[in-house]
Amino acid sequence: MSRTASPSQDPANPLTPVKSLVFDVFGTVVDWRGSIVEEGDAWGKTRGITVDWARFADRWREGYMPSMDKVRKGEVPWTNLDHLHRALLEDLLREFHIEGLSEQEKEHWNRVWHRLKPWPDSVAGLTRLKKKYTIAPLSNGNVALLSNMAKHAGIPWDLILSAELARHYKPDPEAYLTAVSFLGLKPEEVMMCAAHSVDLIAARRCGLRTGFLYRPGEFGSRRKADEAGPLDFDVVGADIVDLAAKLGA
Repeated sequence: MSRTASPSQDPANPLTPVKSLVFDVFGTVVDWRGSIVEEGDAWGKTRGITVDWARFADRWREGYMPSMDKVRKGEVPWTNLDHLHRALLEDLLREFHIEGLSEQEKEHWNRVWHRLKPWPDSVAGLTRLKKKYTIAPLSNGNVALLSNMAKHAGIPWDLILSAELARHYKPDPEAYLTAVSFLGLKPEEVMMCAAHSVDLIAARRCGLRTGFLYRPGEFGSRRKADEAGPLDFDVVGADIVDLAAKLGA
């Protein structure tokens, strides 16, 4: 079986200039749905609350894009994701008839997004990539959320990049180009890595390279995960370890 040369071994390879990889986080690096369900099950038992936590997680996530779109369209002023999540949580508590929570309990539950667990391959794959590339999140999560998550989950980022730095949510071009600027690089020297095609297509329009990661379990059985063919993006990997191998890391 022949082996394909890594970008560093082949000057003609268009990926040779790539110096940094930036990652979508929710669903790509961490299992948001499984983490919320697991914590919800445990928390519910201590409080005597019976809830369909998978549906609770799905409903919380369903509010994600609409709430960010209001910010993107200027309907509301810049609001970071922690505050958007908290507003959505208040609606969810009413919808699922969860009553009697203190302000402290609500805040702790809202910060479940800071405590999400990585997919089994994420830390190992990122550790490999870190040896060759500068790696960072490029998420709609705010800086505090992402840094707390990294500490909690052992994610080895070199630095934290966030849409918050641009005050524009992805897929606005400002989110991608601000990250490139903070890295001191050109767009073609940065690869956006994500499990969501819309994220990668937006990044590609800004001149970034693209790496797709397949996360079939992100939405459970309630929604099909994005898929990509081998030629749809610059690199297509089964997971982050596979991406590292394909990038010669």
